[in-house]
Amino acid sequence: MSTAMSSRFLSRALPRHVPRPALPAAASHRCLVGLQIRFNSSSSAPSTSSEPQTTVNAIPTPVAPTPLPQKAPRNLQAFSMANKVCLVTGAARGLGNEFCKAFVESGCTDLAIVDLKEEEAQAAAEELVKQSCLDSNMDPSDYRIIGIGCDVSSEISVQQAFRRAMDTYGRIDSVVASAGIVENYSAFDYPFDRIKRLYDINVHGAFFTAREAARHMIPMGGGSVVLVASMSANIVNIPQPQTPYNAAKAAVKHMAASLAVEWAKKGVRVNCLSPGYMLTKLTRTILAHDTELKKTWESLTPMGRMGEPEDLDGAIVFLASDASRFMTGSEIRVDGGYCII
Repeated sequence: MSTAMSSRFLSRALPRHVPRPALPAAASHRCLVGLQIRFNSSSSAPSTSSEPQTTVNAIPTPVAPTPLPQKAPRNLQAFSMANKVCLVTGAARGLGNEFCKAFVESGCTDLAIVDLKEEEAQAAAEELVKQSCLDSNMDPSDYRIIGIGCDVSSEISVQQAFRRAMDTYGRIDSVVASAGIVENYSAFDYPFDRIKRLYDINVHGAFFTAREAARHMIPMGGGSVVLVASMSANIVNIPQPQTPYNAAKAAVKHMAASLAVEWAKKGVRVNCLSPGYMLTKLTRTILAHDTELKKTWESLTPMGRMGEPEDLDGAIVFLASDASRFMTGSEIRVDGGYCII
């Protein structure tokens, strides 16, 4: 077969392609609408109305994703002071007040602030509630923080303070005996009435507080008692003379160990916290007029500085909480290394 013949044969055998005429604009629009309705599963059947059809949007409306729950890291619950009733003596100011703040920051909402003057103790309680509600979703009604007046050197006064706390809360879980004073006299010049007053507050007050705490804790299954001593229970401070104070704090340290043994099987733990030189508000005022003494204290401390009250927060919460549940008769020194040299 020649090339020309094969070309004519193929041209006759295959139908010629005839282009379809373009649809009018209106017809094209109706076809597009029909296709959109047909393939949009969320649409209803097309309307038979003669009214002009509106275009159906085949693209679904974006839906905001459900936010994932905020991640919360685990916390060791044994350190929590939530649901614990606490009582702190000498708590209207100074280290005792710092201990109260630490307890509240660790979840405590039931707290008795005990100090010599009830109006000062109550003012400290109100201020603590106010500060605790700042930048928080807590309300003042969520706290039961009270102020109680008490002279810890009087056994009767201590008993009355605990009775008021029990009437308010029904139980007491953690007690800190923080009330104490310090004075600096040389041994030859120390007045006897001042020595007696120091021992009545620092030693007898700690004993009365611990004993009343145990009396109320034992029927409830136990609790934690923390006696606040000092690094002065272990070393002799220089250059200031303070023999009765040092001896009193050594007595408090050994008192904690002795009571711990006596009450160990009754569920009451007794431990001792011994701070070093701490920059309380009162200490700052004193050192503002004696900068050389501050330099001396800092030079004798291996860390080269005095402690801030907040440096004791972790230790006091540890001793008062269930985190130290197998610890009794022990001392924790927070002194910047003072006692190791």
